[in-house]
Amino acid sequence: MQLDALDEFAFEESNPPLRVYGLNGAVVVELHGDIDLLTYQRVNPLLDPITAGPAQTVIIDLRETTFFDCSGISLLVRAHRRTTTRGGHLSVVCTHALTLRILSIAGLTAMLSPVPTLRAALEAAG
Repeated sequence: MQLDALDEFAFEESNPPLRVYGLNGAVVVELHGDIDLLTYQRVNPLLDPITAGPAQTVIIDLRETTFFDCSGISLLVRAHRRTTTRGGHLSVVCTHALTLRILSIAGLTAMLSPVPTLRAALEAAG
């Protein structure tokens, strides 16, 4: 997989909750730490332009998250809706058993189709 270093940017704040970069034509949003109400409030305004933007594929990478609650579910559902409404594809990368269980209990596994790697996310967008 090729990473376009020029497309990478991070947000200027202490303990940034996300990192965004380009990968093989997709935009990857890597979320870090706790995904709770506070993170939702910080990330949502940053994620909205990405999910409404020109990239056909948006990948949300949850592998660096340490906690995931209903705010995280809201964030993913909103991102999915905004991306697919404009004809794009949203992939979720997740390996945490508890987060996967939360998505399953919420009935979102089929809609979000979480995969374990960035490569699998790119292939799913194929």
